[in-house]
Amino acid sequence: MLAVLELGLALLVAAVLLAAYALHRLAQSGREARRGRLVSVDAGPRRAELLRSEGWRLSGRPDEIRALPDGRWVPVEWKTRPAPRRGPLPSHRVQLLAYCLLCEARTGRAPPYGLLRYGDGREFRVAWDAAARAELWGIRQAMARPYDGRHAASAAKCGGCRWRPVCDVRAVP
Repeated sequence: MLAVLELGLALLVAAVLLAAYALHRLAQSGREARRGRLVSVDAGPRRAELLRSEGWRLSGRPDEIRALPDGRWVPVEWKTRPAPRRGPLPSHRVQLLAYCLLCEARTGRAPPYGLLRYGDGREFRVAWDAAARAELWGIRQAMARPYDGRHAASAAKCGGCRWRPVCDVRAVP
């Protein structure tokens, strides 16, 4: 009689564990359906693929790339800091827009948006549309122009700058 109870208890525990695992997998598949299938993560010892656009002369590695059910890639950029009160910083948006462009260049299909995830759990969708493309193109063109002297170099600003050795307008020591 005791052996039958032990067997019954063992079967009950096994059934509970199997049910818990099945629920975990179901929840995980639901998350994947909402977020998209994970394609790439740039973390740990293995680096993600470097994405390139020769036409725009850009390259980079998004922190994460997700594939939507229709196959389009969505870049995800993680920021460890809390989300700014007024929304994403312009530099964060531009970085994400560049990753949207790189995903499009790699797959031939434009992502509908990119995601910015902050350390406090807040998340922002940034649309990848004609206006975003024009904004990125304007910034890219401005970066390609020679420095026009709009900002005066100073020892205070230039002293700790990591670009000082290659800068053409650095303050003279």
